[in-house]
Amino acid sequence: MKKLLTIAVGAMMIIGCTGQKKACVERTVRDQLIMRLDTLRNYGYMFGHQDDPFYGLTWDYVADSSDVKNTCGDWPAVMGFELGGIEMGDKKNLDSVPFTRMTEEIIKHNERGGIITISWHPRNPLTTIEGGGLAGQKFPEGTAWDVSDTTVVKSILEGGAKHELFKQWMQRVSDFLATLKDKDGVKIPVIFRPWHENTGSWFWWGEKLCTAEQYKALWNMLQDKLTADGFDNLVWAYSPGMAPDLTEQKYLERYPGDDRIQLVGIDGYQWGTKEDFVAQLDANLAMLVKFAERRNKIAALTECGLKNLTDPTWWTSTLTPVLDKHRISYFLVWRNYREEWFGPSPAKPDAPYFVEMYKKNNTLFLEDIK
Repeated sequence: MKKLLTIAVGAMMIIGCTGQKKACVERTVRDQLIMRLDTLRNYGYMFGHQDDPFYGLTWDYVADSSDVKNTCGDWPAVMGFELGGIEMGDKKNLDSVPFTRMTEEIIKHNERGGIITISWHPRNPLTTIEGGGLAGQKFPEGTAWDVSDTTVVKSILEGGAKHELFKQWMQRVSDFLATLKDKDGVKIPVIFRPWHENTGSWFWWGEKLCTAEQYKALWNMLQDKLTADGFDNLVWAYSPGMAPDLTEQKYLERYPGDDRIQLVGIDGYQWGTKEDFVAQLDANLAMLVKFAERRNKIAALTECGLKNLTDPTWWTSTLTPVLDKHRISYFLVWRNYREEWFGPSPAKPDAPYFVEMYKKNNTLFLEDIK
C-alpha cells in the first residue's frame, strides 16, 4: 500500500515540471511544495522530527544516522531545523548545531525527497550582547525566552532603538537561506515558521509582550525583507500554541493575512493528563482544519510531543487516534537529546509502538513520499 502511494504521488509531482528551465523551476518551487503538501494529505499525514540527523539519545554527529531511522528503518518525511544564533554570527545554533552542518543536512534531505521546515528563535535584542556566545546554554537572560522587557518588538520595528541592529540580524538569516540550493543551483523549498507560539507569553514576541499590530508588523518586516531578497521558495507557516480557548477568533487576532500565509498550524504538547491533551488537540485541530479549508491553506500540527515518552504507548494510544480524525499535512515532534527526548529510540520502551504507528497506511515517512 505504501509503495503504491509513493508511485502515485511521484507521478503527480512530475506534472508541469518536465522540460522547464532552471529559472522557471526556481520561480515555482514554493508552488510545487504547496501542491505536494496538498496532494499528500489525500493519503495521510507525514511524520516529522526536529534535529533528526544531528544527534540522538546515544550518539552525536554520526553520518547518516537517525533515531527514527534506527527505530523503524525509514527517515522522517519532514525534518525540522533551527536558526537561533545565526543572528549573532555564531558558528553554531542555540542547540550547538554547526550551521555548516545544517546546510549539508538540509541539502541531503532535499536530495532524498524529504521536506524541510525551519524555525528561528532569535535572542532578545534588548538584553543580549553581540558576541555573547549563548549557544547551547539554556538560561533565559538574553535568549528568545527572556521576557523581562515588554518593549522588545517595539524596539526593533522601524523607528525603534534596535531597528538597525535587527536589520543586521535579518540579513544574517537571509545569508544562511541563500546557502540552501541543490546541486543544480535551484533553491530548496522550505516551510519557514518564525514567531511561533505567539498566543503564549514565553517568547519575547508573545501575546503579553506586544500588541497584535506590533506582532503583525514584526512578521511583515521579516517577510518583506526575505521576499525582497528573492526567497520565493519559502512556504510561510503561522503556528500559535494549542490552548483551551483557541477559537477561530483568537487564532485571527495576530494572523498576518491570507496573502502572507500558506500553511496554518498549531504547536501542541502533552504537559498534563492524556484526557486533557486529547480533548484540546481534537478541538484545536477541528478548528484549524475548518479554518484552512475556508481559506485554501494547508493545515499541520507544527510541533507536538510527550516529553521522554512517559507513556510508551503514546504514539498509538493517544496521538494518532486524534490525528486520524483530521486532514492535516504533517506532525512534527521535537528533538531527541540526552535527558530530554520527544521522538523514538531503539533502546526505549516506546519503540515497538512507534513501529506500529509507522506501519499504518496513513502515516507517511520518507519512502512513502519521495
